[in-house]
Amino acid sequence: MAIEVLMPALSPTMEEGTLAKWFVKEGDKIESGDLLAEIETDKATMEFEAVEEGIIEKLLVAEGTEGVKVNSAIATLSGEDNSTSKKIEEPAAPKPVITDATQITAKDIKNNSSSKPRDRVFITPLARRIAEQQGIDINLVKGTGPHGRIIKKDLANIKSTSLGKILQKPDFTTAKNVSPVTSDSFSYDALLEIYSDRNFTEIALDGMRKTIASRLCEAKQTIPHFYLRRSVEMENLLDLRQKINKKLLDKNIKVSINDIVIKACAEALQSNPNANAIWAGNKLIKFKSSDIAVAVSVEGGLFTPVIKDSDQKTISNISEEMKDLASRARAKKLMPTEFQGGSFAISNLGMFGIESFDAIINPPHAAILAVGTGKKKPTVLDDGSLGVATKMELSLSVDHRVIDGVLGAQLLQTIVDNLENPIGLLNI
Repeated sequence: MAIEVLMPALSPTMEEGTLAKWFVKEGDKIESGDLLAEIETDKATMEFEAVEEGIIEKLLVAEGTEGVKVNSAIATLSGEDNSTSKKIEEPAAPKPVITDATQITAKDIKNNSSSKPRDRVFITPLARRIAEQQGIDINLVKGTGPHGRIIKKDLANIKSTSLGKILQKPDFTTAKNVSPVTSDSFSYDALLEIYSDRNFTEIALDGMRKTIASRLCEAKQTIPHFYLRRSVEMENLLDLRQKINKKLLDKNIKVSINDIVIKACAEALQSNPNANAIWAGNKLIKFKSSDIAVAVSVEGGLFTPVIKDSDQKTISNISEEMKDLASRARAKKLMPTEFQGGSFAISNLGMFGIESFDAIINPPHAAILAVGTGKKKPTVLDDGSLGVATKMELSLSVDHRVIDGVLGAQLLQTIVDNLENPIGLLNI
């Protein structure tokens, strides 16, 4: 009796993933705990272990396959039933190997068994429609587009092999024929035609990039963002950082400005507890501890690992934990529990010389602080004279459903106070 091994759900929100690598092959005998495969989600790459003994009968999903649905069969083996497999009375009938996106039936194979296979014709969608409407045999057309692709202009001097309807150009002379430009206007097919005379490379989207695009597009469209901006004078902050690192020198710990910003935000949420909340449809969820998410750039996207209970941790604790999470984020080795949750996020582009920017809120967070670089600027000193001070620009993006203007202003004011008077953030 065969058993189906199912695609595992590696996080509560996972719906599909990429089967990146098989560690077994057909005919292998496996035991509980043996590694079966490496699974990529939108946020992490994780290893999938066997929970039963058996012999791999069939690998149903090839390495590198994207969009494999959770709980769909990825392999069959002989063994006992359990939570990650499903018994099937008879092995599934063998499926034909399809080498193209078009489904091939047995009837098609029979009807075309005597036909000589033809090379695939590369043609833009618009050119194909014109050819069909004008009855042009595209096999007789030489393409001048990238990689020999047939484009619209290649059909200009080709005579029709049958009568066909000529494609009419849209009339933009009257208002009724003009439609607003939307994202739908720039579909894949339309873009191929627009850039048909240019050399380009198509890059497939991985799960991470798809998720980033989907979630942040949804966030920008559905979350009522508003923005608050303040400058921070950094002299006290820089001085404190220098003293902390000097004291921690023998422990080989080096605190960054970002570590102190995390602590400052954590304490600010404690001082403004109504801001430490998230939107939950018909209610708010308000938290006691300060769980701060921090954007970490990785190849192909970003992660937002969460420093939980940041208000209860010292700056040096935060520094060590942040370095560990960032390192494992870049290796895509974070557990889902390490990058899910939090009510507040920080995105720091100061190390790239960016002076200021506005960040998009990452659901379900209610706010995100964008941190710019520290830069010496002319300023009016406390005694009224003109001098120079190192200033850092902050921009707080806020979900107006959760945090109103006054509360947001109070939260940002507390963050600024904590950074300009950072001695209150100690014990280190």
